[in-house]
Amino acid sequence: MPEMCLPGIALSDWVAQGAEFVYRGESIRYWTAGKGEPLLLIHGFPTGSWDWHRLWGPLSERYRVIACDMIGFGFSAKPKRYRYSLLDQADLQQALLTHLGVETCHVLAHDYGDSVAQELLARHHRGPRLLQSLCLLNGGLFPETHRPVLMQRLLMSPIGFLIGKGFSRERLGRAMGEVFGADTQPSEEELEGFWQMIQHGDGPAVMHKLIRYMAERPVHRNRWVRAMRETSLPIRVIDGAADPVSGEHMVRRYHELIPDADTLLLEGIGHYPQVEAPEAVLEGYLAFRESLAAPPATARVGVKAAAQA
Repeated sequence: MPEMCLPGIALSDWVAQGAEFVYRGESIRYWTAGKGEPLLLIHGFPTGSWDWHRLWGPLSERYRVIACDMIGFGFSAKPKRYRYSLLDQADLQQALLTHLGVETCHVLAHDYGDSVAQELLARHHRGPRLLQSLCLLNGGLFPETHRPVLMQRLLMSPIGFLIGKGFSRERLGRAMGEVFGADTQPSEEELEGFWQMIQHGDGPAVMHKLIRYMAERPVHRNRWVRAMRETSLPIRVIDGAADPVSGEHMVRRYHELIPDADTLLLEGIGHYPQVEAPEAVLEGYLAFRESLAAPPATARVGVKAAAQA
């Protein structure tokens, strides 16, 4: 694997580069950069779009990259009286694209964002045709393979609102330590950035509402899986194999259910491959995009493995 320097963007600089638009009366922070085919980046739980900061520059050299902090996340509004749902977040992504005058796009998603992308895919087949391709990083594509960590289970419990209110940077560090790879643990700077995204706007007070996405996934599971099985859109999964939540075990299930599955397994990498191994994710994503120009018989390839350099 060629060495690349992906230094990323300081959180303060990232925030300063953002803009805002209004969605259902609430302020949403979003970012755009670059030119070319639109590429929508969709972040995961419980952080925000800064998760993509190491890939942002390299991707913006090739595409028009677009990202927002979804409602309840990062530096967007976090209303306490709001019905948070994955379907509403899909509405938000469509509203952002409309705001920017984007009619079709490619999608790169992670974690919670994978479920939003699955909903967008299901809608795509009903029309209008929004998507050109999907690339999905570690996420709960199938409820039967999702293994939530203790913090998530507690947030889903009847005392979830107390767990959220008592959430701290120390607890975040422990939770992240559980899902990152043993040799790719987050730095103090990364943990501080994650914490700033979570705590902004009293975010811990709505975490027990955001976590309800875990109960939504089984409700929509068959519709989403059917869309993935039947679509003609190119889809690649790039997955950190060491992730205890949605790692190699999820990829095995993906191959059982999805015809001509195209997956890239990153050995030793945990739940946040775009943070832990951004070079490998970039290489895998660019190779995927290059493959879209290949003949249909070779556009999707079988499982691959990449060791962390």
